[in-house]
Amino acid sequence: MRLSTRIALWAACVVPILVLLAGLLLLPLVGRDARRQQDTRLDDRAAAVLPAVRALVAADGKGRPKAEQNQQRKVLDAALDSGLRVAGEDGTVLLSVGPQPDDSAVLPATPGGPVTVRDHGTPWRVLTVRVGAAAAGGGGTLWVVAPAGQPDSRTAAVRRRVLLVALAAAPLSALIGFVVAERATVPLRRLGRRAAALDPAALDPAGHGRPPGAAGPPGGGPAAPHGFVAERTGTTEVDELSAALALLLARYDEQAARTAQALETARAFSSTASHELRTPLMSLRTNLDVLAAHPELPATDRAEIVAELRDDHARLLDLLTALGTLARGDLVQLDAFQPVDLVELVDAAAAETGRRHPEAAVTVDAPEELRVFGWEPGLRIVLANLVGNAAVHGRTGADRARVAVRLAAEDGTALLTVDDAGPGVAPAERETVFRRFHRRRDSPGSGLGLTLVAQQVALHRGTVRITTPPGGSGCRLEVRLPLPRPEAPTIELPARRDWIAGSGH
Repeated sequence: MRLSTRIALWAACVVPILVLLAGLLLLPLVGRDARRQQDTRLDDRAAAVLPAVRALVAADGKGRPKAEQNQQRKVLDAALDSGLRVAGEDGTVLLSVGPQPDDSAVLPATPGGPVTVRDHGTPWRVLTVRVGAAAAGGGGTLWVVAPAGQPDSRTAAVRRRVLLVALAAAPLSALIGFVVAERATVPLRRLGRRAAALDPAALDPAGHGRPPGAAGPPGGGPAAPHGFVAERTGTTEVDELSAALALLLARYDEQAARTAQALETARAFSSTASHELRTPLMSLRTNLDVLAAHPELPATDRAEIVAELRDDHARLLDLLTALGTLARGDLVQLDAFQPVDLVELVDAAAAETGRRHPEAAVTVDAPEELRVFGWEPGLRIVLANLVGNAAVHGRTGADRARVAVRLAAEDGTALLTVDDAGPGVAPAERETVFRRFHRRRDSPGSGLGLTLVAQQVALHRGTVRITTPPGGSGCRLEVRLPLPRPEAPTIELPARRDWIAGSGH
């Protein structure tokens, strides 16, 4: 059933009930007002005839028939359509005129406000007035009478009108409710048509919606997934529903994008690992075949083959670890970021490098504290690769490797420099060293160390470059990371992250 039909039916049921309830509250008020008006007329009629009644009672007490007759005519003229009954001191009825109960009915003898008297089931409203004699002839009683059914008939008329209004209100309220509901639900139907027209395939050319970490629309509102925008209609409930739908679709779109990116990363990981592991695995297979086919090999040859097997095994482990770390960087989300003290990470990286490479001399120059907003595991990867790479390549000949790490705040950024005394990097190769699997011939690494550095620095919206130290020899790796600002305490993740799948990094 449509909402407008439901509202029309509810209006057809509720409005007549409300009219009847209002009638139930109104009828006692109408009856009370009618009775009050009748009592007021009785008081007015009693006040109008009272002087003539006094004279009538006085003439009766003095035994003056002619005067009594004259006063009776005056009472009749003043009575109009009201019922009057006048009795003398001894209870003798002196005058009875107009509609009133039978003479057998007992009327109240005590003066006071109007009361209801029933005569053979018929109610009468009676006002009793004590009349004093004008002279020393005694007194009497005046009764002013009116049918009590007049207010009841007025109440019955009001009751009939209330019932008629209730009956007429049912179809009229249903019609009005239907028209109003139809008009009020126009924005809701429009929203429904827009939602029904959404196409899940209406994605960007890359195969997903807004990438994870990408900035939303201006003003911080929900994104516009699949072309859906929360429009304002002027109806609060519809606007709230539209905004909730847009937010829901934005979250769905973002989750779908994350799933698509994770699937693409997994495919790229599988393809890259398969390609890069082929050579070391073939080498392992060859050496194993040699050992199996020649059990009589001399000890020196066997030791050489075993050493090659160990090197290939270490290279496989390094390669798989680096690829896994690269995949983690492609999938990390903004909720993993938090304030991090770079000084602690620099000290930890220097200590770990000194433990792994005791022949290298590593010095650190850093303030007591320098915080950035970042992903701590990623920053550890940056420092471990920078300092470790300098310890491996930071020497010439038989000299001891010397690595100088410096950290400082400069121009709203955290400036990290890692200097070594090695042969350096030629200017023509300073961009290519950050590409995947780029390494020197004599390098023992997997060729992904500096790629991991570039990935994590880009993830933190920073920059990395290779220069020459101030002394003119060696190599300097310089990293700049943005420091938190009061107006922008967090960062935005890059719109695209495909370091493990892309070929241009």
